[in-house]
Amino acid sequence: MTTTTDERALAELQREHGPALLHFLLGLTFGDRQRAEDLLQETLVRAWQHPEAFDSPHESMRPWLFTVARRLAIDARRSRQARPTEVSDLVLESAPARVDTAEATVAALDVREAVRTLSPEHRAVLVQIYFRGLSVGETAQVLGIPAGTVKSRSYYALRLLSRNLPGYSSRSSSLSRPSSDTVSATST
Repeated sequence: MTTTTDERALAELQREHGPALLHFLLGLTFGDRQRAEDLLQETLVRAWQHPEAFDSPHESMRPWLFTVARRLAIDARRSRQARPTEVSDLVLESAPARVDTAEATVAALDVREAVRTLSPEHRAVLVQIYFRGLSVGETAQVLGIPAGTVKSRSYYALRLLSRNLPGYSSRSSSLSRPSSDTVSATST
């Protein structure tokens, strides 16, 4: 059986040193009153568990209490730094969801392969308009062809892509499919 400090002596200790100790701990916890009060309570528990501290040669218990409180504050700070920061539900709700790039990567590879199946003329128009972001007029100027030809080639190139990429376009089934003679005749 362990001996503990008398409750009356502990109450007197709290009355005499409690306010100063709380003020000291508020400074160590950067004004966090709840943490300071928890550390004060833990300091008083230590005083209760160690009655031999009352028999010290010092006139006052204050140096012992402040030393214990300081060490407890340091330990608590180290403990908080050693574990990850707690995240509230509000932070989790406002965080953007991680994007799964696997589907986008597969789609990009499929589109790239489908673009390779196009004629060089059709491919050149799509590259300028969709991959480089040029307008019809700018594309016509870069490729040295009329704007109407750029429009025609892009239209038929997209139709061909919609056939080669059946799972990617909801419009692919609703488009009328021109014969291969029509496509080659209009792709000038």
